[in-house]
Amino acid sequence: MKLAVIGINHKTAPVSLREKLSFGADMPKAIKQLSSISDGCAIVSTCNRSELYFGIGSDVASENDKLSDDLIYASQIHQVLVWFAQSKGVNLDDIKPYLYIYESVRALNHWVRVAAGLDSMILGEPQILGQIRQAVALSREYGGISPDFGWLTQRVFAAARTIRRDTKVGQQAVTLGFATAKLVTQIFDEPKSLTLMLVAAGEMNRLVAHNVATLGMGRIIIANRSEQRAKNLAEELLKMASQAGRACEISVIGLSELGSHLCEADVVSSCSGSMDTLITLEMAKYALKVRRNKPMLMVDLAVPRDIAPAVGSLDDVYLYSVDDLQHVIAGNLQERKQAAVEAEILASQLVAGIEQQLQVQLARNQIIAYRQIAKAHQARLLTKAMSKIDGGENITDVLEQFAHELTQALTHAPSKMIRDLALQNDPNSLELVTTSLNEAYRNKPSI
Repeated sequence: MKLAVIGINHKTAPVSLREKLSFGADMPKAIKQLSSISDGCAIVSTCNRSELYFGIGSDVASENDKLSDDLIYASQIHQVLVWFAQSKGVNLDDIKPYLYIYESVRALNHWVRVAAGLDSMILGEPQILGQIRQAVALSREYGGISPDFGWLTQRVFAAARTIRRDTKVGQQAVTLGFATAKLVTQIFDEPKSLTLMLVAAGEMNRLVAHNVATLGMGRIIIANRSEQRAKNLAEELLKMASQAGRACEISVIGLSELGSHLCEADVVSSCSGSMDTLITLEMAKYALKVRRNKPMLMVDLAVPRDIAPAVGSLDDVYLYSVDDLQHVIAGNLQERKQAAVEAEILASQLVAGIEQQLQVQLARNQIIAYRQIAKAHQARLLTKAMSKIDGGENITDVLEQFAHELTQALTHAPSKMIRDLALQNDPNSLELVTTSLNEAYRNKPSI
């Protein structure tokens, strides 16, 4: 199996394109379709990236013996590209300039870097590893994980954990929650008198709430589809406030109630994963009217966006998308750069180790396949020999014929390989193969 990745991220494409190529409720269907044209897959879709990780298996190559490996891989990657564009309803030529395509070691290196937080908007951010784990778990649930691909994902997870454990890259992370809290202090004078509204109670908003709540927010509104999940977050935040000796009022509402409660919020953090706009221009205008144009800070961490971009044109609304936050997260730059250098070196070393293990894994699979072919030849020839003996033919003659045909069958592939190497004018490989084969037969114990 050869690993490949096709994707876009915050470095290559604006949020307006990333939201078009994101996956939401269509993820199960997408996994099933992608796995049908690959040897295992995982789809990672976050506010910063949409990436397709997939394998090209040896079974694909065996069906195209007349084509070179490079042509086979290029053909399947193109097939995935076409599927990606069609599944998102966009023109492939329109999105190609924004896509990156990596194969083999480059694909593996990219995946390890992403999982470790080295490719994130915020260096070392911890959420991405959990998001990749969820993506792999979802792919496994819908039949998208092959044995080889599953083996590879575990090595990627282990490498990411090692990088975060053995370097300071995670310690120097400035999270989106921190960036949101910093915006609050820049826009408002008295955070304690403010009301924070969380639109969705997922992990990202949980982190935002943890950072912003430490400013002493007096009131928090949690709007979520699942009331129980919102209540769980509310209990967590109340416990935090109690431990810090702060008073905090928290209320839970449904997403359908956003329009009537938006006017109560001074700070809005939204990250729902919805494919539809949750806060429209009309809702924002009404909220400002009720608030008598008191300023509002809105942070939209979702892709596709939860808040209509036109809301940012209103005079008293400060609207930030995930792309806008890049200007807020420049703190600790020198320390983070040094941590990044150490992490990149370690990542390269770990990727080289995984690549070696992968080659051993692939060789093991090929050996198993070759042995199965040999056993099939043995069974066929043995059946033929037994039939001759049952027919009354001389046993010695039958056994000699059986041994001859079995030897011919088992030495055909190695002999062809030696001839091909000779034709390719590769004396080093030729000597290695012939020496290994001769040593193998010479050292074979007699029976």
